[in-house]
Amino acid sequence: MSRIIVKPGLLDLSRTELQALINGWGEPTYRAQQIETWLYKRYVADAAEMANLPNSLRQRLTEEFTLNPLSPEIFLDSSDGHTRKTLFKLPDGKEIEAVLMRYDRRQTLCISTQAGCAMACPFCATGQIGFMRNLTAGEIVAQVLHYARLLAAEDKTVTNIVFMGMGEPLANYAETWRAVRRLNDPAGFNLGARRMTISTVGLAPAIRQMSKEPEQVGLAVSLHAPNDELRDTIVPLNRRYPLALLMAAVRDYIASTHRRVTFEYALMDNLNDSDALAEQLARLVGDLLCHVNLIPLNPTPNSPWGGSPDERVYGFRDRLEGAGIAATVRLRRGIDIAAGCGQLHNAHNRVKLPAGL
Repeated sequence: MSRIIVKPGLLDLSRTELQALINGWGEPTYRAQQIETWLYKRYVADAAEMANLPNSLRQRLTEEFTLNPLSPEIFLDSSDGHTRKTLFKLPDGKEIEAVLMRYDRRQTLCISTQAGCAMACPFCATGQIGFMRNLTAGEIVAQVLHYARLLAAEDKTVTNIVFMGMGEPLANYAETWRAVRRLNDPAGFNLGARRMTISTVGLAPAIRQMSKEPEQVGLAVSLHAPNDELRDTIVPLNRRYPLALLMAAVRDYIASTHRRVTFEYALMDNLNDSDALAEQLARLVGDLLCHVNLIPLNPTPNSPWGGSPDERVYGFRDRLEGAGIAATVRLRRGIDIAAGCGQLHNAHNRVKLPAGL
């Protein structure tokens, strides 16, 4: 069996590392800034297109580095045209997914931070895949650049990024945060930190670490249950960081950052969607600076649970609002193209799907 040889990724280099590389090749430092402009402002994925670089430098970049670590395998568009999901192959053959969601004034990306996931939440298609490896910062950023390239052709830009795709972002903390800084850097992608949100199933120590970061990135906690007995079933990590530890970390996060936390709550039919659980949830989060985002579960073939019917979804919301909790129901997107994280990967590995276009 032949061994896959993977070249280093150019997007993985920090500015300092890129400058050192360019200087080491005998090129002036300003070449590094030119390269960054091509990568992060013009979204170029081929050194041959970097017109103001010498041919010798373009050739060397091509020979020694991977400029685009993502190879689109499949892309599917929803029937309403609002959602596009792409399955990418990485240089080592692993696969990840990213989703573009179009709204009236926003183009939001949902991106992955790991190939697979170790959290093993039974309702989640990615949890059913299992963990393969962490993504590098460059592989995370490349998902954004792929869709930025697509949107630029329509005179549109990426307005928001949510780290809610495949994987647990805070279990890949260092590379996720390197990606955040690259995307936030004015000389890089230049997206405001407040336009980015990191989602976690509840890694309490990493939430505390995140509270010390200077970038004002949003925090979303995938809660899904208001008591330990039920949450142990839905989110296995709860056995390691039960609600008392998780909520203490969230309280400290809010006290330190003064930022509102979003609690994500996927509603599953006859499991976590009762009036009594809505009232229990209201008591759990009632004194916090927070918002509850209710998510009708996207159906996944191997999940033991289905999504809650609309009347129970909105009844749950009404119970929360009646208790003074800010709550909204997330608009469902991409049901017809398996837009829930991990779903397209699973389908693709069962049977080869046709390309989206």
